[in-house]
Amino acid sequence: MGYILKTNNLSKIYDGNEVVSNVNIKVKEGEIYGFLGPNGAGKTTIMKMITNLVKPTSGEIEIFGENLTHKSYDILKRIGSIIEYPILYDKLTARENLELHCEYMGYHDKKVIDEALELVNLRNVEYKLINDFSLGMKQRLGIARAITTKPELLILDEPINGLDPIGIKELRNLFKMLSKEYGITILISSHILAEIELIADTIGVINNGKLLEEISMEAVKERNTEYIELVTNDYKKAAYVLSRNLNISNFRVEDNGEIKIYDDNISSNIIFKTLVLNDVEIESVIKKKSSLEDYFLHLLNGGGISA
Repeated sequence: MGYILKTNNLSKIYDGNEVVSNVNIKVKEGEIYGFLGPNGAGKTTIMKMITNLVKPTSGEIEIFGENLTHKSYDILKRIGSIIEYPILYDKLTARENLELHCEYMGYHDKKVIDEALELVNLRNVEYKLINDFSLGMKQRLGIARAITTKPELLILDEPINGLDPIGIKELRNLFKMLSKEYGITILISSHILAEIELIADTIGVINNGKLLEEISMEAVKERNTEYIELVTNDYKKAAYVLSRNLNISNFRVEDNGEIKIYDDNISSNIIFKTLVLNDVEIESVIKKKSSLEDYFLHLLNGGGISA
């Protein structure tokens, strides 16, 4: 399986500030690539450069084995995208928006409009004006527009914004189906890490414009470790007892006061008993397995676990 998208030392400078710095990502053909990072990390800027909406300050972008230039019209025809949020014609219906999109893309098989509307569950409102659409409905229509021309690469920037849990689940299944059955490669960003964990084959984590890591989800799951989650209303005293009485240093105090203990040489029963004997009130002690969110935060914190 080859790479359908690669960037080589991709950088972008705005007003003297480097917002994207020497980013090298590799997206395999047919996979779902989850692009993760906090707000302002550079994800949208990279996606805009890949879709030729923004020109790189330096570096190269290779798509379908060709370098992207300002004249890469044939490459862009093979890509579907939603960047930031879908721009739609408010005084046209959903169907008219898709018909217009097919016209300027030079795609004349109108059956795909019915298929796309069906896939995003909008067939019942296809003649409704966009002015009357909710945010979630606009997101669905944006995805329908992105897939009408049967793209080989689908680039989706926060595509599940504004959707309720049922809508999120429906689109999750749609993305998996487009990847597995249609062979469409998907580059998707989202701040809902639990959703990326359910669909991604590979993740790239970016922060402050720099790619921190690119890794398969399979490898993330192998790296994920079990830990003990301790909930107490006196986390400072609990941390002191863990360190002094139990000689545990491999733990982290979260912002909400929860303590995550990564030392697998000591049982939760001993931890519970020692804390109680030292007058630390305990709400719960639960053994858990770390998630993609834990891995993500671990990277953003510099890869270290601190007390």
